[in-house]
Amino acid sequence: MGCCKVPALIQAQVEMGLVNDVEHKSLFRRDTDSSQIKAASLMEQGSLSASFRERASKTPNNSVLQSFKIVILSNKLNLLLPFGPLAILLHYLTDNKGWIFLLSLVGITPLAERLGYATEQLACYTGSTVGGLLNATFGNVTELIISIFALKSGMIRVVQLTLLGSILSNMLLVLGCAFFCGGLVFSQKEQVFDKGNAVVNSGLLLMAVMGLLFPAVLHYTHSEVHAGSSELALSRFSSCIMLVAYAAYLFFQLKSQPSSYTPLTEETNQNEETSDDDEDPEISKWEAIIWLSILTAWVSLLSGYLVDAIEGASVSWKIPISFISVILLPIVGNAAEHAGAIMFAMKDKLDLSLGVAIGSSIQISMFAVPFCVVIGWMMGAQMDLNFQLFETATLFITVIVVAFFLQEGTSNYFKGLMLILCYLIVAASFFVHEDPHQDDI
Repeated sequence: MGCCKVPALIQAQVEMGLVNDVEHKSLFRRDTDSSQIKAASLMEQGSLSASFRERASKTPNNSVLQSFKIVILSNKLNLLLPFGPLAILLHYLTDNKGWIFLLSLVGITPLAERLGYATEQLACYTGSTVGGLLNATFGNVTELIISIFALKSGMIRVVQLTLLGSILSNMLLVLGCAFFCGGLVFSQKEQVFDKGNAVVNSGLLLMAVMGLLFPAVLHYTHSEVHAGSSELALSRFSSCIMLVAYAAYLFFQLKSQPSSYTPLTEETNQNEETSDDDEDPEISKWEAIIWLSILTAWVSLLSGYLVDAIEGASVSWKIPISFISVILLPIVGNAAEHAGAIMFAMKDKLDLSLGVAIGSSIQISMFAVPFCVVIGWMMGAQMDLNFQLFETATLFITVIVVAFFLQEGTSNYFKGLMLILCYLIVAASFFVHEDPHQDDI
């Protein structure tokens, strides 16, 4: 009996030792597996930056003729480019301001689109966050150039109305078309975007409305301490504050929380196979910079003739200058944003669509408008933030409507249709609106 118990006891101890050994090995394997998983995750994160480096390293080596074919001859919209030189020719041959304005407007349209293309090519070498900032900046360069030329000519109301129209166009027409087209493509589901970023952007737009509202209220309540000068002083002070706020917004966007504005890892992994071909640059970095310089110079040249013909076009067409400035000019200037926002929405990338449409509105309201006030201050022009009561009320209601549409963080084609219809109401309002300062333009 004792001899039988001893081997059984020994066998039990051996089995216990084997179990402990197996448990020890399994724990060791878990540690190694977890370390391998961590290493794999680090490799995936590194591969994201490496994939960006690979895309950036794929620098095309194009000749001058190849670059010209890619930038100029590859887009059918560039068939409108000859209208620009034709407008310049008519300026010296005839006095028909209506035709000069129309041809200049049509000639600027493909230039605005090509500016967006060259900016996208340059963004391939900078990364998503800086690329988005470049897209917003050069997407608004047409409006800025037109505004500076109008400011030089003393046409302050044209500057105010053009910038206001660009904000309204981006928030209602561009964003509405993006929601509508994206909703039609993905009609079986609601598209989702980052609600937190949308709330921050809505707050910035409301701050811009505040900057425009107080000078107008001060003017219409006749409560200025120094009549005529207090309104201008408040506008210049508010413009400096808005520029500081926009600089802080850029720092927040680029440095403090860059992860909120960069694509998620999961989305990148899902789309990297399908998007690699689209994101590969077609021209080199220096080609993009050179083309941006050429296109900006050509837009500047045509903008001078365009601004010079606005008054004559208003008289010959019997259309208010406010309608031309608020509706026609921004539609041309926002051609690049319009196409880009719709394209991103149809690919279910609504955060990028919002970055284009709302980001452009923020840049115009928080940078371009106060920048023009400061530039006018340097030129000796009395450019202020009093956009008049009708225009300020239109902007205020537009920002409120868009903020309500963005608060849920979802979109569909019905929301897009509502925004488009709101823009049609705004366009009709400015068509029948007579600017009280029209005689001063």
